[in-house]
Amino acid sequence: MTVADYPIISADSHVAEPANTYVDFIDAKWKDKAPQMRFVEKLGDAFFVDGLPKPIPMGLIAAAGKKPEEITQIGVRYEDMHRGGWDPEARMAEQERDGVAAEVIYPTVGMVLCNHSDFDYKKACFAAYNRWLQGYCDAHPTRLLGAGQVSMRSVKDGIEELEQIKALGLRGVMMPGDPAEEDYDSPIYDPFWDKAVELGLPLSFHILTDRNYAFAQHARGPRLNGFLNIVRGCQDIMGTLVYGGVFERNPELKVVCVEADAGWVPHYMYRMDHGYKRHRHWIDPGKELSKLPSEYFAEHIYTTFQDDWVAFKVADLMNWKRLMWANDFPHSDSTWPWSQEVLAEHTKHLSEEQKRGILSGNVAELYGIDVAGLA
Repeated sequence: MTVADYPIISADSHVAEPANTYVDFIDAKWKDKAPQMRFVEKLGDAFFVDGLPKPIPMGLIAAAGKKPEEITQIGVRYEDMHRGGWDPEARMAEQERDGVAAEVIYPTVGMVLCNHSDFDYKKACFAAYNRWLQGYCDAHPTRLLGAGQVSMRSVKDGIEELEQIKALGLRGVMMPGDPAEEDYDSPIYDPFWDKAVELGLPLSFHILTDRNYAFAQHARGPRLNGFLNIVRGCQDIMGTLVYGGVFERNPELKVVCVEADAGWVPHYMYRMDHGYKRHRHWIDPGKELSKLPSEYFAEHIYTTFQDDWVAFKVADLMNWKRLMWANDFPHSDSTWPWSQEVLAEHTKHLSEEQKRGILSGNVAELYGIDVAGLA
């Protein structure tokens, strides 16, 4: 039983890349260096990536539905993970169990690859992933909406990658947190933003895909303190885009801040305005803006979240038409298979209009999803 009589859509879910994702789909000259899955005693199945110091264990990828004491990255075999992570037919049953009608699909191994220092290698890996993802999503294109990956090796490459993603039939784009040339507030990226708008491809910035990833891995104090730090990377990118005048120069551009929660947004918008109004005459603000920073944030930036009850609580303090709920399946932060229970509790104070928007309408409008065609 779902909490609504309309299709609930997850704005952020993931695949668990199978062993053949890169080796079977990568360009021939990179095949010997393609990420490969191997079993390691006491670690379990893990992806080994050329140029990365540590393998990527698959255990945490399959942790949705587990009790906290059961979550581990040690010793998990791929065949023991949620099958829907790579099998689109199994995914349909997993959606139904959670009361979800469709999902925007992001990578998992690809998140870590965003932090690879070799942009040539990254470009080859992302192209391979996009080809694999096309086949996965094509099995149920109305319910599996893939976000392809771009390397941002250059502006020219980025535009070509956007066109390739569109040609594959994918519905959005996952950006690496750090481009090879300058930073995203540079005007050199304006043609890239223009092309994304022209193609109707929403651009997303996901946690753990930027230079802040290293700080999260090497936290000050106890290691768990690093968990609190993982939203900072997305916040820094959003501030860079706003203060850098990106939305001023590109008024049609919309971006998605993914899995960084949203309860912080009202204070963040206040803090941006305070800095701009009070301190911009002695701290370089980046660009002179014609509107307050909070106004750009409220109009141009979507945020996704899972069980951030604070976000639901303070929806009236931000533009709730830019809030999008997600279940993060099959990751360890997922609300699957308890999403309906969570949503029943967290949305009970919202108006029906707000509830419908956050659980369905906002993401449907952004990605052009035919809600009427969903179960």
